[in-house]
Amino acid sequence: MKTNQIRVTGKVQGVYFRASAKQKAQMLGVNGYVRNELDGSVVLEIEGDDEAVDYMTDWCKHGPALARVKNVEVKNEASRNFVSFDIKK
Repeated sequence: MKTNQIRVTGKVQGVYFRASAKQKAQMLGVNGYVRNELDGSVVLEIEGDDEAVDYMTDWCKHGPALARVKNVEVKNEASRNFVSFDIKK
């Protein structure tokens, strides 16, 4: 089990990043959340098997088609035992 906190910057709000992240996470069996930040970034906390978390982390480097990702910061975190993947407001 692996848990990553990911901060994505660039043109990542208003481009369906959160909805696309939820769809991708559900496809991969990854739990956690995604939310928009006031500074224009998007933060995800994702948890699941190592391969799925790595794949989701790599997906964040480009995001959905309309996104223009400039930077991705990844931190390994302690397990939070998420049971679903949610879009936080």
